[in-house]
Amino acid sequence: MTESQRPHDEAMVELLREDPAFADEYFAAALDNVDQPGGREALLAALRHIAEAQGMAVVAERAGIPRESLYRALGPKGDPTIKTLLAVVNAVGLKLTVHR
Repeated sequence: MTESQRPHDEAMVELLREDPAFADEYFAAALDNVDQPGGREALLAALRHIAEAQGMAVVAERAGIPRESLYRALGPKGDPTIKTLLAVVNAVGLKLTVHR
């Protein structure tokens, strides 16, 4: 992560702490753009920001995975399994939906 990303990451986490309902819109927007260049990384970053806002240790416990594994899975080079992704999405209180 570059130094210029840090303030953005911190600002997003703070916004999500102040307005937990914003997580729905933020995650949905990231999911809508997952096929765009950088979209996969943006989706993981959004989920990481949401998890950080709720507390990584708490989210890891709810998801049933070690905290270190959660950090790795949602990191810039993360490649979570579908099982991990669904566990984290559920642990932060979000749901994946399909629309036509």
